[in-house]
Amino acid sequence: MNRILSLAAMFCLSLLFSCHSDLEMPPPPVGWSSSSSPVEQSSSSLGGSLSSSSSPVGWSSSSLGGSLSSSSLEVSSSSSSSVASSSSSVASSSSAVSSSSLTQSSSSSVPPSSSSVASSSSSVVSSSSAVSSSSSMPSSSAASSSSAIGGGLVGTSGTFTDDRDNKPYKWVKVGEQYWMAENLNYNATGSRCYGDNTGNDSQSNCVIYGRLYNWATAMGIPSSNNSSIYNPSPSVKYRGVCPSGWHLPSDAEWNVLMKVANPSCSDNSDCAGAGTKLKADSPLWENNGKGTDNFGFSALPSGLGRSNGSFYDVGYFGYWWSASEYGSSYAYLRYMDYDEDTYYYFNGKSYLFSVRCLQD
Repeated sequence: MNRILSLAAMFCLSLLFSCHSDLEMPPPPVGWSSSSSPVEQSSSSLGGSLSSSSSPVGWSSSSLGGSLSSSSLEVSSSSSSSVASSSSSVASSSSAVSSSSLTQSSSSSVPPSSSSVASSSSSVVSSSSAVSSSSSMPSSSAASSSSAIGGGLVGTSGTFTDDRDNKPYKWVKVGEQYWMAENLNYNATGSRCYGDNTGNDSQSNCVIYGRLYNWATAMGIPSSNNSSIYNPSPSVKYRGVCPSGWHLPSDAEWNVLMKVANPSCSDNSDCAGAGTKLKADSPLWENNGKGTDNFGFSALPSGLGRSNGSFYDVGYFGYWWSASEYGSSYAYLRYMDYDEDTYYYFNGKSYLFSVRCLQD
């Protein structure tokens, strides 16, 4: 009997252990096989890797003999590696961008471009200096021309100041001569402004056209010489009413100007074609008689005055004295009109005409 009881007890213990083992090791879920992953996809589609989150509920790693853990580690390792690789690529890409940026920055701010810009800048500065020099030198040089010794002018145009009344005047180089580029406006005794016989400038014509002078005043000699032989020498420069360093041009010097404007002109003759090039391109010339002002001489139709106090021709004619005499009562002059060119002429010394001074 005891033997039978012992055998029964052993059987029951064996059965108990077997039941406990079944609790620890439940069967795999339906459809699971070593070649397939849970529900969603096969392990082959995941490269044999499973994440811990994809394992079935309640499935222990030991039940897969460590394969799930290993798979999880593989995923983690692979994921980590991918992330690291991705990070590395990003870093590499970032580094490349950074390097590219540096390279771009370097190329845009340093060598060739920089030197080109510097060179270009230098050229601009140099060009700017040249412009500045050419526009400023005439003025300073011209200012020195008002000194007693005259001084040379530099450049092709500029300004100077008459030291007698501090009026500024424009000048221009025509050929090899340096001419005032506007009429003289110095208030010498006996001079007049067009339309005002008092010597004042009630109509502002002196501001526009300069003053009008008889020949004796223009020459700086006694007014009695308006009716007697003065006999000026062609080789002498007569300052007359002009600023220091400048003089009243002789008839021969006017001839030089005419030939520059029109090389076909002959001495002491009317000069077709010269007037248009010397007249100002200005509506002050009536009937569209303006010129092309090729040289910057800017001749204006300043008109004339007579000794009886009357005035004529403003807007239509401009008249300029020369230092050359013609007999006892006349002197040579040049004039231009609104519809013709330049004329060589002589007129009575008592008339009031404009003055253009020539640099000594």
